[in-house]
Amino acid sequence: MDIEDTEACYRAVKSRDRRFDGVFYTGVTSTGIYCRPSCPAITPAKRNVTFHRTAAAAQAAGFRACKRCLPDATPGSPEWDVAADTAGRAMRLIADGVVERDGVEGLASRVGYTPRHLQRLLSTQLGAGPLALARARRAQNARILIETTAMPFSDVAFAAGFASVRQFNDTIREVYAGTPTELRGRSKHAVSSTGRLELRLPVRAPYAGAEVLRFLVAHLVPGVEESGPGWYARSLALPHGAGHVRLSFPVDEPASGTAFVACDLAVEDLRDVGAAVERCRRLLDADCDPLAVADELSDDPRMAALVRQWPGLRVPGSADGPELAIRAVLGQQVSLAGGISLGGKLVERYGAPAPRSTYPSLTRLFPTPEVLAEVDPEELPMPRSRGRALVGLCRALADGDVPLDRSVDRAEVRRRLLALPGIGPWTADLVAMRALGDPDVFLPTDLGVRRSLASLGEDPARAAELAERWRPWRSYALMHLWVTQY
Repeated sequence: MDIEDTEACYRAVKSRDRRFDGVFYTGVTSTGIYCRPSCPAITPAKRNVTFHRTAAAAQAAGFRACKRCLPDATPGSPEWDVAADTAGRAMRLIADGVVERDGVEGLASRVGYTPRHLQRLLSTQLGAGPLALARARRAQNARILIETTAMPFSDVAFAAGFASVRQFNDTIREVYAGTPTELRGRSKHAVSSTGRLELRLPVRAPYAGAEVLRFLVAHLVPGVEESGPGWYARSLALPHGAGHVRLSFPVDEPASGTAFVACDLAVEDLRDVGAAVERCRRLLDADCDPLAVADELSDDPRMAALVRQWPGLRVPGSADGPELAIRAVLGQQVSLAGGISLGGKLVERYGAPAPRSTYPSLTRLFPTPEVLAEVDPEELPMPRSRGRALVGLCRALADGDVPLDRSVDRAEVRRRLLALPGIGPWTADLVAMRALGDPDVFLPTDLGVRRSLASLGEDPARAAELAERWRPWRSYALMHLWVTQY
């Protein structure tokens, strides 16, 4: 939504429309607080409200977070992945903790701008610069840790990315109008003292969590991933160390508003908490707007029945872009079971040991591109041509020639992938869909897609033509076709 259209924004606030939570924020000048559009408080007079694209913009304008609706406890804006422009790519990198690790200079370098130009661009489009946006993300991460764990506040400050405890205290007071002790004292959630982080990840409803779980279970790689009734777990390679996570999917999912996925997280280095949470959100496709997707796809009778059958269907993302690309190559021209078997062999032979966890089968981390780039293709348990393609891809990933951190324009990443020997459109597009979060990808030659279309009475040879009607959500149409096959 365009926040310049104040009439439309105010109508959303008056109707407490949850679809716009995380898309924009409402500043109330008479109280000095900012809220999500669905805040249950009495709707303020129109003359007393302002609208902001980000929580950081509202904070920069002098507003404090509402204690009733907790405006930062919302899914992120779906626009970052839909547009995938410079601002959207920068927001994804900020959420992953790039500013804390590499500074504004490192962020600007990744998106191809000077720090000064990036500051100007983000301030114009989002109402706040990179430092303010990163500060808002740190405050949100800190509040979650304060309210859901028993971690000492010094550890919370460190885990959230603050440079000092004093900076942490000052920011919490300014953003939430309270001290860390007060936030913990009024928490409604159980506080864990076990050393694990037990969090809740908000996702827009409806959320077809059971189908996301089915998809992840169908692609499990032994040693790296594990599952059980209602949950999925995996080891994680993070910027400062390793970890593991267990995601438990909701059973009774609301038809609208916000659902929550339980996240049981452990990391070796507390600085990785924010990055781990962001990668889990990508895996879950938590920021998708399912109602917008359903509205568009339902215009086609072919899709309408599938959309009704699986409301809130998501495109499972990836916890690690290079890992997804490697797995995509392993899946070329073989069955799903064959690709998983190859993945398990690579993990056993080249994956580093994972830290000890409560999940005994999570014994390895997925092999890194740097390790696989040094492997002799002749030693790989696959056809020589695919082995050479895999090693060539890993060299490009290790050298930074093909960045899969969402910092580079998707079309440019696709061009670089296709320039590599042995990488075809199916692989490049699968990477774009799941690693880069592109919502408008289709795989017309995919066997599962062709089988699904045939079962619907459509000619598989017309797959690409049929998919034109599903823009700009072809990735979600693809998932609706896939889900009929597993």
